[in-house]
Amino acid sequence: MKILGKILKSTALVMLLIFAASCSDDDNENPVIIEDDDNIVEAAQKTSSLSSLVAALSKADESTNNDLITALSSEGPFTVLAPTNEAFTDLLARLDGFDSLDDFNNEQLQDLLATILTYHVVSGTAVSSSELTAGQSINTLQGENLTVSLTDGVTFTDAAGEIATVTTADVETENGVVHIIDKVLIPQAALDALSNVLLVSITDLSVSVPSLSILVDALVAADGDLPTVLANDGPFTVFAPTNDAFEAFLMANDFNSLDDIPTEILTQVLLNHVVAGTNLSTDLSSGYVSTLSNAGANDANLSMFINTENGVTLNGNSTVTAADNKAINGVVHIVDAVIGLPNIVDHAIANPNLTSLVGALTADNNTTFTTLLADSENDFTVFAPLNTAFESFTNPSDNDLNSILANHVISGAAANAESLTNTYFNTAAMNADGDNLSIYVSIDDGVTLNGTSTVVAADIIATNGIIHAVNTVIDLPTVVTFATADPNFSSLVGALTAEGQPDFVSVLSTPNGTDPAPFTVFAPTNGAFANLAEVPSGDALTAVLNHHVIVGANIVSGDLSNGLISPATLEGDTLTFTIDGDNNVTITDGSGNSEIGIIAVDVQANNGVIHAIDTVMIPDTTN
Repeated sequence: MKILGKILKSTALVMLLIFAASCSDDDNENPVIIEDDDNIVEAAQKTSSLSSLVAALSKADESTNNDLITALSSEGPFTVLAPTNEAFTDLLARLDGFDSLDDFNNEQLQDLLATILTYHVVSGTAVSSSELTAGQSINTLQGENLTVSLTDGVTFTDAAGEIATVTTADVETENGVVHIIDKVLIPQAALDALSNVLLVSITDLSVSVPSLSILVDALVAADGDLPTVLANDGPFTVFAPTNDAFEAFLMANDFNSLDDIPTEILTQVLLNHVVAGTNLSTDLSSGYVSTLSNAGANDANLSMFINTENGVTLNGNSTVTAADNKAINGVVHIVDAVIGLPNIVDHAIANPNLTSLVGALTADNNTTFTTLLADSENDFTVFAPLNTAFESFTNPSDNDLNSILANHVISGAAANAESLTNTYFNTAAMNADGDNLSIYVSIDDGVTLNGTSTVVAADIIATNGIIHAVNTVIDLPTVVTFATADPNFSSLVGALTAEGQPDFVSVLSTPNGTDPAPFTVFAPTNGAFANLAEVPSGDALTAVLNHHVIVGANIVSGDLSNGLISPATLEGDTLTFTIDGDNNVTITDGSGNSEIGIIAVDVQANNGVIHAIDTVMIPDTTN
C-alpha cells in the first residue's frame, strides 16, 4: 500500500478529544447526510461545503506516493478535522501563484498537499465531543501536534499560530467522526516548504523583516492599533521605511526616539505610507494617489505623488528599494526615507511638471511665496501652472511676476473641485490701493479661472491646502477680463463691442497707473438689459455705457456712504448713493432713476473694480 496505508498499519494513536457544548449541528449550513454505511469520504462527498476537501484529497492522490481517499475509506477509526470550501479559498489566497487546487500540478506539490491534509487526521480513534481538555496537545497523522483551546468555542492552533474554529462537531460516520472547521491548518513542514509563497499579513510580514523593526515599533506606538488594522482585510499598499530611514527622520526632526513624537502626528505619518488597494510595482505610474492619512486640509486624505520616471519615488524624497513584497492583504514596498506630511510647497517641489512654478517662486532668492505657502496656520487654494503654461506665457502687460504668482493663491480657504461653484474669490495679489484682486471660477465646462485657464489636475491635497494644476498662467485681470469671463455680463459685452461703438475693450484694458485707469465700473447684468424696453444704439448707447464708468478712481464698497455723490462718469453725469439701515446700497442715475440696486460688489481687477447692478443706468439727456 502507499504511504498512508503503511502509516495505518502502524500502532494506532490513542488520544482523548473533548469538544465544547457550544459546537453543535445548528452551526452547519450544509449538514452531512449520513447513511448507515457511509464512511468519512462518502459523507464528505455528500456535503457541498466540503467539496474542496474532497477535491484536495483527489489532487493529492495524483501522486503515486499517496492514496488518501482509499485510506480514509478504510475501517479506521479516524478523527478528521474537515476544512470548509471557504477555508480552502482562504488558503489559496495566501499562496502566491496558486489560483486553484489544480496548481498543485506535480508530485512534489501533491505530496505537500498530502502533508497538509494528514495534519487534519488522527488515526486509531473516533473522538467524540466529550473527550477534550483545554491546552491539550494533539498528535496528528502527519506527525506534528495541534493545540486545543476551549476559551472561545473549540479551536485548534497550528504550527504558524493560526487558529481554526470548529463550526460543526461530532458528525459520526461508519469509520470515524468528522468535525468541520473554518480554516486549513498548516504544519511546520509545510510552512518550511512554502516559505517563498505562503503569504502572511502586512503586519506579520513587517515583523519578519529585521530592517523594519522600528516601523513595527512605530505601528505599536501609534494611535488606533495599526498592527491590527494592517493585519486585517485591506487590501493595502504599504511603503515601509527601513530602520535607517526612521533614524534619519528622527534626527532631522530633533526627536531622540519614537516616544518624542506626538502620537497623533506619528499616526498620521504612518498612515501617509498606506494606500488602499494592492498596487504592485507594475501597477504604479506617475501621478497622484490618496493615502490613508486624513491630515489634509479639511481632514481630507493627503495626496502622494508617485514618480516612476527613474524607479519609484514618492513625494520627491523617498525611493522604493525593494518592491512587491506580497502579503495576504496587500503588498509592501520597502523605501529608503520616511514620507513626511506634505504641505503645498512640498507637493510643488516633488512634481517635475511644476518645476517652472517652483523656479518662479524662488527666483532671485525670493522666499515670499514659499514661506507663505509653507504656513501651517492657514489654508490655501493654489492654482498651479504647469511647466507648459509658463513656456507659453509672454506676460503681455509686463506685470510683476510676484503679483502674477500671488494671483494664483486663495488664502484662508482650501476649496476642493467638488465644492467649487460659479463665483468669485479674492486672491493674495493686490492692486495699487492694497485691495485683493478677484478671480472668477466657472464650473460650466470643467473648472476654468478668469475664462482663460483650465484645471487639468484637481484636488492635490496638502496639510495646509489644496493644489489644482492649471494649463495657463493666470495674468493679472483687467475689468474686461471679468466682463468677458462672467456669463452674467454677456449682454454688457455685446453692447460694448457693438458695431459703431468706441473701442471700449482697449480703453478698459488700460494698465493701472496709465490714463484713464483705474476704473470703477457699474456693470448691468443680463437681466438688467432684458428689462429695457429697447436697447439704445449708436451715440445713445455710447452715452449709456459711458454713464456706467468712472475713470481715475478705484471706488470699492467701503468707500461708499449715504448721500455720496460720485465723480463724473465718462458721460459727464454723476451718481448718487443711498445706504439704508440694512446697509443696502442703491444708486440714483443721471436721469433721476433711483433704487438701482448693487447686487455684487468689489469684483477687483488690477486696473479697477466692478460692481454688478440690476438696472441699466440712463444719463441726463437734457444737458
